[in-house]
Amino acid sequence: MFPHELNDPRAFEIAQAMLEGFDKHYRLFRAASATAKQRFEQADWHGQQRAQRERIEFYDLRVDEAVALLEARYKTSELPSEVWQQVKLHYIGLLTRHLRPELAETFFNSVTTRILHHSYFHNEFIFVRPAISTEFIENEEPAAQPTYRCYYPSQDTLRDTFMRIVWNFQLALEFEDLGRDIDLVLKAVGEQLGAFRWRTNFQVQVLSSLFFRNKGAYIVGKVVNGFSETPFALPILHKEPAPGDAAPAKARGAKTDGAKDAAAARRLYIDAALFGEDELQMLFSFARAYFLVDMEVPSAYVQFLRSLMPRKPRSEIYSALGLQKQGKNLFYRDFLNHLRHSSDKFRIAPGIKGMVMLVFDLPSYPFVFKVIKDFYPPQKDTTREQIQSKYLLVKQHDRVGRMADTLEYTRVAFPRHRFEDELVAELRHFCPSLLEETGEDLVIKHLYIERRMVPLNIYLQEASPAQLAHAVVEYGNAIKDLVAANIFPGDMLWKNFGVTRHGKVVFYDYDEIEYLTDCNFRKVPAPRNEEEELSGEVWYHVNKLDVFPETFGPFLLGHPGVRDVFMAHHADLLDPAFWQTHKERILAGHVEDVFPYDPHKRFHVHDAAPALKVPEPQDRELPIH
Repeated sequence: MFPHELNDPRAFEIAQAMLEGFDKHYRLFRAASATAKQRFEQADWHGQQRAQRERIEFYDLRVDEAVALLEARYKTSELPSEVWQQVKLHYIGLLTRHLRPELAETFFNSVTTRILHHSYFHNEFIFVRPAISTEFIENEEPAAQPTYRCYYPSQDTLRDTFMRIVWNFQLALEFEDLGRDIDLVLKAVGEQLGAFRWRTNFQVQVLSSLFFRNKGAYIVGKVVNGFSETPFALPILHKEPAPGDAAPAKARGAKTDGAKDAAAARRLYIDAALFGEDELQMLFSFARAYFLVDMEVPSAYVQFLRSLMPRKPRSEIYSALGLQKQGKNLFYRDFLNHLRHSSDKFRIAPGIKGMVMLVFDLPSYPFVFKVIKDFYPPQKDTTREQIQSKYLLVKQHDRVGRMADTLEYTRVAFPRHRFEDELVAELRHFCPSLLEETGEDLVIKHLYIERRMVPLNIYLQEASPAQLAHAVVEYGNAIKDLVAANIFPGDMLWKNFGVTRHGKVVFYDYDEIEYLTDCNFRKVPAPRNEEEELSGEVWYHVNKLDVFPETFGPFLLGHPGVRDVFMAHHADLLDPAFWQTHKERILAGHVEDVFPYDPHKRFHVHDAAPALKVPEPQDRELPIH
């Protein structure tokens, strides 16, 4: 109920303390993102990975701090509802000129539900819908950096404009040959745009901050020409110095001593030019780690990125930018909206049932819901806590495009009448400790939500020979990408992988994953006698993390067509030496390159390439300078 007056001074103080807690969180979040540029320049790949991992934990730490502070000062868990209504209204007032109101509202929800111990689906004191618009937010201070920059090249200055775009990011390292790279970019632009007509509004719009992930930095923008907009991204990578190379001339702003000398010996290059919504979707995939981006106004970045990828939900864009709590909040709002406008029922998900997870879905909704069972078969030596730790590992790790991101929720209420009876019976049998039935609602106390994919085993059954061959090659590539990221998937059966709409194979069953460096890869010992040779059981000793790659074949390669393709492309996966070699490289500190785009998109950087020949205009319009 809306309060008639704001008459409790505690309400304003609580609202102000909550906003101060959020502002502290975003200061730390932004600092971790801003220093990514320095780590990139120093080739501190382990530091970059560590920052990505630690930044995920920032939010919950700040929520815990805010809850403890408010409880200590105001006994907030004992306050009447009238005070909480006033707190929310004061908070709205404080957000009217805030640069990040949507994130602050989500922080308010997190703190409030933690204090009140209410199930937030019935809580009238939180932001079920946004109260503050995020449209057209910009920092109006004179020294503030705009969200994106606009460049207006002529036909004669297009090359110089792209040179300026790169230099404006003020990277401390020199490029190996920026002129060569820009020629390659312009050649790709020409091939992408074709024989276009140069319109008077021709411009290039580029987001003001670089996007950092793994070993790359990405320039993200779009080319605007008339009513046509072409999204693009330019990945910038390090060229590793050859052994014995002397450090080149001093880079701008770099020191020439110690470790700085080693960094100065490095050069940068543009590795590719990515165009169009599909290629940007792959770059911002739900199966990849979150970017480190220095953003003053996150909603403005999301709005710009949605203009590049209109089919990508805002929730996924927020998550890709590292704001996964905001992504969760928006996802849940979208989910509630879908429930209101659909009538089909939740069901047990198609496919082979899991041993540790009960999986269900809603046919009209492109996600699956996964609940950890209360008990498991004897061969699954695990616990709920261990399974949750595996999912957290994946959340914090570089997913290299091969592990689906998961949204973790607690106390989610579903309308009971939307559940098939068979599914309810399964939940009651396998997950009674996580199930709560309250009148018209069915509450699940803990679950994970993942994007739905076609299970690879089902895909192979229905695939044409060409589709089967592609999927098997992709399966092997997925495993090798996971190896590069120091992940051993554990259970490598086809059913634990899915196929996305882009044809990518992605792993999604995490209860048996391990760090590759924790595993011991062994050859199967030779039998010592005839009895051991004929034994149907494993007769040699196996420790907990021992892995025998030779034994993968009988489980994976029963189908002749599958076996032929697999052995032609990925026979090395059955060799312990493959796994051991990668393990040793990772232990030695090497960070592998895993590219979020197809290899054929990469420039041959040492090949000469002609500059773009811009077509002559076919009308009398003059270009804008």
